[in-house]
Amino acid sequence: MHLTAPSTVRPQSRTRDADGMAVASFILGLLGLLVLNLFLGPIAIALAAVSLWRGTQRRGRAYLGLFLGVADLAVLGVAMELSNTVSWSL
Repeated sequence: MHLTAPSTVRPQSRTRDADGMAVASFILGLLGLLVLNLFLGPIAIALAAVSLWRGTQRRGRAYLGLFLGVADLAVLGVAMELSNTVSWSL
């Protein structure tokens, strides 16, 4: 006699979630190059890391999201250094 419900977590849905995170990290990293890179860069890095950890089938998108997230922060650092402010604008 089992008093607990059977597990409903499917490996396929977990991979699909990881694929969605990989695409989201890519889009947020790309968008972060233009606006809100202080917030979107770290989010893109975190989503890419989690999707890679969960075993996404879209590893290229996850790595691109990771690279773009780091690039967001690098662009922010360079722009802050050039303008001598805490924020930047074009």
